[in-house]
Amino acid sequence: MIYPDRGTAGHALGEKLGHLRVADPLLLGLPRGGVPVAVAVREVIGGDLDVLLVRKLGVPWQPELAMGAIGEDDVRVLNYDVMRHSEVTPEQLAAVEELERIELERRRRVLRAQPPIPLKDRTVVIVDDGMATGATVAAACEIARLHEPRRVVVAVPVSSVEALHRIRSVADEVTCPLVPPSLGGVGAAYRDFHQLTDAEVVELLHPTPSGADQ
Repeated sequence: MIYPDRGTAGHALGEKLGHLRVADPLLLGLPRGGVPVAVAVREVIGGDLDVLLVRKLGVPWQPELAMGAIGEDDVRVLNYDVMRHSEVTPEQLAAVEELERIELERRRRVLRAQPPIPLKDRTVVIVDDGMATGATVAAACEIARLHEPRRVVVAVPVSSVEALHRIRSVADEVTCPLVPPSLGGVGAAYRDFHQLTDAEVVELLHPTPSGADQ
């Protein structure tokens, strides 16, 4: 199965999450790619929408491979298996982390037009466009837990077997319709997997009222 785009994937994911409608969920999209998925899920099950800011720490010579992730509230998660197999040095890790912290702060300024919606006592649904190693989503789960939600649910359209196993240990519930035996990369599950711009994400989160620019 290949999804035409993130919106279609989100609608398919939302159909699997119908049981959450009564919980008045708080959907947290992981920018950038998780935001259009979260918007589409919300169209199916309702609830509130916000972002949860987290950045992957990619192996320097293979950036798509996550050796860890950082996020809001100074959360930091490392994937020691990837670091060991990639032979990443502490200095290389520190250099990548410094750059990603700068980008994390930039995104906070750009994407947060208002204070975050409180997570306390909410059913929180963390949404991304897919999981390869699960490091980014694992960091997101840790951030969410700091705010004492009622439940932490992870929902993604596609995942590797390994990432799914990892996330099941840190989330209360995981929903993923597509788990191929071998996932070469999340983008392989989509026909349109273009890199979203900040402007696209801002428009999804805070749509311009119809006719406002006329």
